Amino acid sequence: MNPATALATVLVDELLRCGMTDAVLAPGSRSAPLALALHAAEEAGRLRLHVRIDERSASFLGLGLAKRSGRPVPLVCTSGTAAANFHPAVVEAHESGVPLIVITADRPPELRDTGANQTIDQVKLYGTAVRWSSEIGVPENRPGMVAYWRSLMSRAWGLAQAPVPGPVHLNAAFREPLIPDGDNSWCEPLDGDETGAWTKVRAATPGSVLHVPPTRRGVLVVGDGAVNVKRYVAAASMAGWPVLAEPNGNARYGDHALSSHHFLLGVPEFVERHRPEVVVTLGRPGLSRPLLSLLRRAAEHIVLAPDLAHWPDPVRSATQVAPEVEIPVVSGDDTWLKSWRSADLAASAAVDEVLDAVPEVTEPRLARDLVASVPGGSLLFTAASMPIRDLDQVMRPRRGIRIMANRGASGIDGLVSTAMGAALAHSGRSYALLGDLAFLHDQNGLIIGPWDARPDLAIVVVNNQGGGIFSLLPQAALSGSFERVFGTPHRVDLEAVAGAHGVPYRRLDAAADLPKVMAGEGLRIVEARTDRHTNATLHADMRHAAHAAVRATLT
Repeated sequence: MNPATALATVLVDELLRCGMTDAVLAPGSRSAPLALALHAAEEAGRLRLHVRIDERSASFLGLGLAKRSGRPVPLVCTSGTAAANFHPAVVEAHESGVPLIVITADRPPELRDTGANQTIDQVKLYGTAVRWSSEIGVPENRPGMVAYWRSLMSRAWGLAQAPVPGPVHLNAAFREPLIPDGDNSWCEPLDGDETGAWTKVRAATPGSVLHVPPTRRGVLVVGDGAVNVKRYVAAASMAGWPVLAEPNGNARYGDHALSSHHFLLGVPEFVERHRPEVVVTLGRPGLSRPLLSLLRRAAEHIVLAPDLAHWPDPVRSATQVAPEVEIPVVSGDDTWLKSWRSADLAASAAVDEVLDAVPEVTEPRLARDLVASVPGGSLLFTAASMPIRDLDQVMRPRRGIRIMANRGASGIDGLVSTAMGAALAHSGRSYALLGDLAFLHDQNGLIIGPWDARPDLAIVVVNNQGGGIFSLLPQAALSGSFERVFGTPHRVDLEAVAGAHGVPYRRLDAAADLPKVMAGEGLRIVEARTDRHTNATLHADMRHAAHAAVRATLT
């Protein structure tokens, strides 16, 4: 099966599983895969297909169908001005709150801006007249495509209805061949969920609480931006679920919170025995690839999304999305939780042993000790690259602190200034854990005028002379080019930078000296020098020790 046929087959099938009963088609060549898939569904008695030769008439026909039925109606056309002729109906649907799903076929990127026939800029063609717009990537014959396509289409269906009904737009780029080639093989099953849509969206109506099926084999995952954390952590605890919280989810506290889920989920034998029946996620998880893999393995993945216009689903595994969920109390056997906690304690002890054996300053130990030593009521702002990941792997559960990071778009932009702003708004002590590149990228944040308030903020800078996170990525194997384009050593004297801005400076030379060096008030800088290669070796040692400890609990 060629990619164009596979994509169209899956998109139409997912629309049917979502509840499509009618579809409107304006014929064309580039939209042939979608036209054939819709015709096949009509022949199978799965929908009513309406064909109109004029796109403007077709779109208003769809508008009438959706306006009367209250159900989203897909509009399909070919590329070029055919898509532009849908615009008046899209505007009317926007103003009237009518749910339409506009699917415009398009040329692939390599044909755009080349003078190729019937090729215009269709990306975000309808501007603010749609609730949501997305470019569907050119289909490829590789695993993971089906989850992407189905998740995308069920998201479009949900957003056309909630929170405010209206039109959505999907732009589908197709490469030739555009018609079936007679080969029905594909690298993964094209099937969807027999019970309905890939992701089911529960609208935010009064009393629209999604009740989670009672089970002891559940997991609560908490990421950045989570809301109502205390409520859901308490509910998960009553249900006997482990809590897998990223640091800036601010849910890593209490007896059910784990420290080392990153390492536990890196052991295949552990993962095989601990496949959850349901995972509920709060916020936006994304620091740990093993944790994201767990979401794929869950039989049911429920995403709590107070704003139904957006919901996080990084691996396209969400089965249900709701603004509020109810986790039932389940009494009985606590073997599930004990197994998680036993492995977590073993992995944490193994990691601590590795870290404590090195008297010099290391990045993971600094992260562990810093979060453990700051006083209650403190704010800890952390960079979004390596520091937050170090915390994720080694931070032990504790109460009474607030952890923040810029996770929306990641990167190292503006972190000194963001940390200062957060510290000025915080009523207690404040700390920041940044890498050297993040610090240097925003060193202008240290410029404070004589009439401006100065924060009580200790900025801890891990100086490994460059992009330390790349030493833990595949790029590290590129010995010939690594230092030049990834390591990027800078040779900047951080003490001189601090002096130039009149900011007190101290250097951390030994891990045990952290409390002494951190003492003080006001704006100050603490430099911790580390070595990138040594850090990579230490991370490998932590991983091997933790995995061995986890496997020992499984025997």
